[in-house]
Amino acid sequence: MLRHEFQPGKLVAGVFFTLAGVIYAGDAGGAWQTPWFVVIPVVTGGLCLAGAVAAVTHAVRRRRTERG
Repeated sequence: MLRHEFQPGKLVAGVFFTLAGVIYAGDAGGAWQTPWFVVIPVVTGGLCLAGAVAAVTHAVRRRRTERG
């Protein structure tokens, strides 16, 4: 049995923050050159997408509990 409910918005946010970390780690390790401003749209887009996913998840769960 699950100890808590699955929250896909947090999963999406975590994936994008992990991607930002990989981008910076690759730059720090010398694997590639990354301008400093590249991560800003990645994080901002990830947070916006996570918010949208969380809103949809909340709406679906609310509708499901109203029906019975």
